[in-house]
Amino acid sequence: MQSTPDIAQPTTPRILIAVTGASGAIYARRVVARLLERGERVGLAVSRQGWQVAAEELGRADNPVELVLGHDDDRVVYYTTEQFDSPFATGSQPWQAMVIVPCSMGTVGRIAAGTSTDLITRAADVALKERRHLVLVPRETPLSLIHLRNLTALAEAGAIILPPSPGFYQHPQTLEEVVEFVVERIVAMAIGR
Repeated sequence: MQSTPDIAQPTTPRILIAVTGASGAIYARRVVARLLERGERVGLAVSRQGWQVAAEELGRADNPVELVLGHDDDRVVYYTTEQFDSPFATGSQPWQAMVIVPCSMGTVGRIAAGTSTDLITRAADVALKERRHLVLVPRETPLSLIHLRNLTALAEAGAIILPPSPGFYQHPQTLEEVVEFVVERIVAMAIGR
């Protein structure tokens, strides 16, 4: 009996990018693009509110990958927020990092409370319990005491809190240069330098 050759299965992405309902979708677009430039396959999850805000900021699209990246790319694997069977919903799968960019304060609050109501909050919970990289890019200003307490609780639990605060000492000349400063920091925190 002749055996069939193994068909190469695409590898599971090591990094999940989650987009939630806060302003700053341009950061998500550039982080995904930068990871692809580095040869990574990327997992993507977009909340319902994230879709609404991203569509307002980036333009309408037919699917979440096209919305976030600006075009389709088969190196980006989309997971619905109801997809609890995704590899990011369990600690038994060998993924490395999760970035929530932009990260709404509602998402911060649910993660801080340990309330896993969707794939995004479940994957964040898994990242914390498994001591994997969890980078939160909160987009809110000013911060209330509740926001600060939730962010502090998450930092104490091991999350990296990375507000999109660009540096100006390099004298950026364009909005893109300002965005890239933050993107470089996000990628460095997610996968290392």
